[in-house]
Amino acid sequence: QVQLVESGGGLVQAGGSLRLSCTVSGRTSSDNAMGWFRQAPGKDREFVAGITVIHNTDYTDSVKGRFTISRDNAKNTVYLQMNVLNPEDTAVYYCASSKFSLVTRKPNDYDYWGQGTQVTVSS
Repeated sequence: QVQLVESGGGLVQAGGSLRLSCTVSGRTSSDNAMGWFRQAPGKDREFVAGITVIHNTDYTDSVKGRFTISRDNAKNTVYLQMNVLNPEDTAVYYCASSKFSLVTRKPNDYDYWGQGTQVTVSS
């Protein structure tokens, strides 16, 4: 059984930082891309960042220069370092394991998801 367990969300003031972690267990393949998505109330789930097993990355424009995705393949863990947070970043953040080795931005390309972790940025 594949499981993704996230941690690191919380409440932070605007301009602050948070680091999310996501550990994957039970996946037999080892070359899947990983992604972070977020969903704010009343909005669709949106792609935030993704990373391949060889550390190629992709970011949505609104987080470029502020967020950094990384992964430790030996620990089956992916991270999202979020800096200079603003209230528009408030959402539930989900990590996801892709069906593919390349990063894509479509939620349907990801077949396993974490439970989500709340990030709230106060102004």
